[in-house]
Amino acid sequence: MNPAELSRLWDEQWPEYPKVSYELRAIPDRWVRFHALPGSKRYPESEAEYAVVLARHNAILSSLIATRTVLVVAAGYSATASPHASLRPEGVDHLLLEAVHWSSVLIDAEPGSESWMHLYVSEILDAPHALSPLLRLVADHEIANVLIADPSLNWLYHPYDGGMDVLLPSTAKRDALRGQHRSWLSSHPSGL
Repeated sequence: MNPAELSRLWDEQWPEYPKVSYELRAIPDRWVRFHALPGSKRYPESEAEYAVVLARHNAILSSLIATRTVLVVAAGYSATASPHASLRPEGVDHLLLEAVHWSSVLIDAEPGSESWMHLYVSEILDAPHALSPLLRLVADHEIANVLIADPSLNWLYHPYDGGMDVLLPSTAKRDALRGQHRSWLSSHPSGL
């Protein structure tokens, strides 16, 4: 994946929005959140619960993925704007061997404690099946700020410990996906 082309696609599909996965729910007319476990339980405690988490991720991803190829963006962090190979996301190096640096985002501008998020992108084949090890790490909160997308960035998928945020190309597509998995939605009025 060419980082410059990916940035161009981002600017085309998601103008004015940062490349930070946890901030994307600021697009309320295209965003929906699903919980990974019944009763909004956050962390799986048994293999049966891991199976539910992965089944829900796979159900949503299967409805999104058209080509079985996705982009996976994972984050590394530092106090400088310069990415280094050693800053690649810990815990996913073995899963995202071909990851290349895409972009760096200032996430904390406080003088003396500046913090940067370095985004690395990989192309993954055989999705959603190949994503299961990654999604399990996310469920255990061993890694965070992962973003999964189709190669044209038409949709974005942010798995987190407890569920998934999905951003779709239109309100109608968001509403259709929401309707298919209504029982996985939050009961909170804001959808969180």
